[in-house]
Amino acid sequence: MGRLEAHFGVKCEFEQDTQDSSEYGRVRVPAEATVCGTRIVVCVSKFGSLAEICADNPGAFLGTEDAREEGALDPGDLATVERALAESGYVSVPEELLESDYEGPTAPECFEGRPTWWGRFFGTM
Repeated sequence: MGRLEAHFGVKCEFEQDTQDSSEYGRVRVPAEATVCGTRIVVCVSKFGSLAEICADNPGAFLGTEDAREEGALDPGDLATVERALAESGYVSVPEELLESDYEGPTAPECFEGRPTWWGRFFGTM
């Protein structure tokens, strides 16, 4: 979180440890600190050093490419967040990839509807 605050020059809100979730927490870069005026949300998984970058909120767009095309996410801001994550040892997983089907072992009751990679590594259980 400190690297994001340093790179964007603002205080970032941090929410941690959602109950019954595979998500460790979220860091929010305020909208007023971004080029496009849309907040950036970074979701951190409890599994390894995985992180997801979203414009506004997870699922608000079909992914970062869609958010960029709609004018909600600046490529420079995205690169800044990706750099801050890499400097902290995190791997950024594209939102588009996380929405694909998860076919690994899991209890069926852990997912509503079809299992996705997002549900497995970031969703609620």
